[in-house]
Amino acid sequence: MRISKEALLIVLAFTVPFVVELRTVLAWFHIEVTVFESLLLGAALIVAILVWALFPQDGSRDTDASGSS
Repeated sequence: MRISKEALLIVLAFTVPFVVELRTVLAWFHIEVTVFESLLLGAALIVAILVWALFPQDGSRDTDASGSS
């Protein structure tokens, strides 16, 4: 895992206000985003963050945090 579980929870929690405020910013530029599109964007962001966080950084399958086998 690339990031601690606590930090991952915080990052995922920040995606919700990010997506909501992104709709507001885009509305200033007359770009309308529906609630459904916001949900899809939020889900895609969460999946991307989880994929990044859960796969090992060096490509190995070792899940031991100490690095010893």
